[in-house]
Amino acid sequence: MFQITIPLLFNATLETIYMVILSSVFATIVGLPLGIVLYATRKNHILSNPPIYHTLATIVNITRSIPFIILMIAIIPFTRFLVGTSIGTAAAIVPLSIVAMPFIARVVENALLEVHQGLIEAATSMGATALQIITKVLIPESLSSLINGLTLTIINLIGYSAMAGAVGGGGLGDLAIRYGYHRFDYKIMLMTIVIMIILVQGIQFIGDKLSKWFARGRG
Repeated sequence: MFQITIPLLFNATLETIYMVILSSVFATIVGLPLGIVLYATRKNHILSNPPIYHTLATIVNITRSIPFIILMIAIIPFTRFLVGTSIGTAAAIVPLSIVAMPFIARVVENALLEVHQGLIEAATSMGATALQIITKVLIPESLSSLINGLTLTIINLIGYSAMAGAVGGGGLGDLAIRYGYHRFDYKIMLMTIVIMIILVQGIQFIGDKLSKWFARGRG
């Protein structure tokens, strides 16, 4: 039994890591610029445009309000269109990415809002363009907060990936349901929980270290 369990746990752990890493990358590719636009288009900011801001903010808020399990089911046709299937780890990456995009956007927006207004005013007075302010002032100054936010996002995605397992998404959640729940194998259930705790603690540790490192570098 033990010889069978280890390969199952190992493969399921790799599937979870695969899903979380790829969905984090895809979500960041969309969420980072979206968060910057949300910040920049706020009233009295560098590219102030309230109509654009309120439109994007509404879309972000609506997307964040949809429970993940409902979102995952609702976009099955879209998922099938993109990856050719609605089950498995590749399919799970689609809803995981979508659910994380608005979260990252808000994280980025809030991180940029923490940058002291005086720094932006100083850069503006020296003739810096909006793009230069974003790349030379806002992002470097908020890097520590951005890393904290991304760490939190990745941790949330680990939990969501377990939910994806409930509908055939693969990973540790799928293993826990198929073996731990349906076959009443509570040892596997316990092992999946322990592995997920280790993953969360490891990511939090790395995120904290990186955040402190960049905070010291900025100081």
